Amino acid sequence: MINKLDVLKERGFVKQCTDEEELEKLMSHSKITYYAGFDPTADSLHVGSLVPIMALSHLQQAGNIPIAIIGGGTTMIGDPSGKTEMRRIMTQDEIETNGVKILEQISRYVEFGDGAGIFLNNTEWLLDLKYIEFLRDIGRYFKVNEMIKNEAYRQRLEREEGLSFIEFNYQLLQAYDFLVLFDRYNCVLQVGGDDQWGNILAGIDLVRRTRQQTVYGLTFPLLTTARGQKMGKTESGTIWLDGNKTSPYEFYQYWINTDDRDVSKFLALFTFLSVNELNELNKLTGEDLRKAKKILAYEVTKLAHGETEAKKAQESSKVLFAKNSGGDLSAVPTTVMKRERFTNGVSVIDLFFETDLVHTKTAARRLIEQGGAYINNGKKVVIDMIVTEEHLENNALLLRSGKKNYHRIVVVQDKVEK
Repeated sequence: MINKLDVLKERGFVKQCTDEEELEKLMSHSKITYYAGFDPTADSLHVGSLVPIMALSHLQQAGNIPIAIIGGGTTMIGDPSGKTEMRRIMTQDEIETNGVKILEQISRYVEFGDGAGIFLNNTEWLLDLKYIEFLRDIGRYFKVNEMIKNEAYRQRLEREEGLSFIEFNYQLLQAYDFLVLFDRYNCVLQVGGDDQWGNILAGIDLVRRTRQQTVYGLTFPLLTTARGQKMGKTESGTIWLDGNKTSPYEFYQYWINTDDRDVSKFLALFTFLSVNELNELNKLTGEDLRKAKKILAYEVTKLAHGETEAKKAQESSKVLFAKNSGGDLSAVPTTVMKRERFTNGVSVIDLFFETDLVHTKTAARRLIEQGGAYINNGKKVVIDMIVTEEHLENNALLLRSGKKNYHRIVVVQDKVEK
C-alpha cells in the first residue's frame, strides 16, 4: 500500500493535518475512505477547485476510496468562509442543475462507481432533518464561544454586515456531513481548503463526542499566484473548468502565461508528472522555462478538456506565437460576423468590445490610446479607425489585446443569427 500522504506533502498539497503521525500509520497499513465537499454555487468549478480534485485523485490512485460531496443542502445555507457578505440564496433546482455539471467535471479526474469512488449530494440527509431533534442531538455539542473563534465567523462579526443566523448554522451541517459519512461509509478523513480548517475540526470533534472514534482532517494551502492574484482569477475574469465558459484555448493560455515563479509549484499540484520528471523540469531556467510552461499548459488542459482539445489549443498558440496566420487557429475564441458590416465599415472600438477583449467601450478606447490594441499581424490601431473589407485576410480578422489575448473574427456572406 502506497502511503500517498507522503506524496501529497512532497507535491505541496498539505497545509495542516490532524494527528499526522497516526494518519500516516493508518494509511500505510490499510486503504481508507476520505471525502471533499464542493458547494454548487455556480454551474462550473474553476481552476482553484483543482487542488482538492487532484488530491482526491492522488489518494485514489494509492488504493483509497474517495467520496465527493455536492453540498446541495449546505449551499442552501451558504458558507460564510472567505465571504464579506451573505451569499445569494439559491433554489433547489439551480443547485441540482449545477451539481450535475460539477459531477461531470470531477469525473474527468476521479473514478466513481464499481467500488472505486462515491458521489453524493448531502440533500440526501440534510433536507429531511427535524429541527428540534437536530438541535437536541447535534447542536448540544457545539459551544457558541468556541464557534465564534472560527476565522470566517470572526471576520464577519467584525464587519458592519455581520453574520446571519442561517450562516451560523453552516458549521453544524458540515460537521454533521462528516458524522453521516463516518456512520454510512466508515469515512475517516475530510480534506479541503485551509479556510475550512475550523469546519473540519468541528466534524472531527462531533464524531469523537458521539461515536468515541478518531477521524482526521487535512487542508490544502489557499493558493495565490506570485503576482498576488487569487488562483483562477484574471483581469478578464474567472478561469472555469467548463469549456463553454472558458474555452480550452483560453484555459491553455492561462497556464502558458504562468509567472516563472509559479511554474514549479503548479507542475507539482496540477499534473500527474512523476517526481523525477518534475525534478528535470525544475532545472530549466531563463528562456528554457518556456518549455516547462508548455508542458504545464498541455498537461492541465488535457486533463480538463481531453487530448484533442489540448492539441488544438497547443497548435493555435504555437501559430499565434510564431505570428503565422496560415496555421490552424480553430481553437482561438472566434466570433462570426456578417460581411455587410465591413462593407459599410465598423468602428474598431466596437469590434474590441463585441468580442469581449474588453468589458466596455471606454476600456477599448483606453487600450487603443495606450498602444495595446492590434489587428492582424501586429498592426496597431488608432481611435478613429474604421475596419472595412480591405482589412480582411482570407475573410477573417485577428484582434489582439496586449501581448497575448487574441480573438478571431470570421466574416460570412450569409445572415448571422444572433
